[in-house]
Amino acid sequence: MRSSRRQLRAHDPAARPVLALLTAALAIPAAGLVALPALANSPLLDSVKQNPQLARSLCNDLRALNAQGISSTSPKAVAMVASRQGLNKTDAEILTTYVVGLHCPEVR
Repeated sequence: MRSSRRQLRAHDPAARPVLALLTAALAIPAAGLVALPALANSPLLDSVKQNPQLARSLCNDLRALNAQGISSTSPKAVAMVASRQGLNKTDAEILTTYVVGLHCPEVR
């Protein structure tokens, strides 16, 4: 007598939804592990947390650029933040994103 249980294999069309679900279930915890370093304190972001006047100043500068039709993520805006804060381009992009997100979300 044959067993009614069917063994699923990767090439079997019936196995695809099961494998997709399993892959997603394994990816979710892995994605969380990647985000853990982002939770660490950053001196760059702490500088704005501890100095709200700096955040306000950056917001005002970015609002002025917006008034000229320049996005806060544009190369010109990033270069302005980098030069005023003595940062490299990557750090200026991070700082700009952080400041806009927390202190002036209306800035685009």
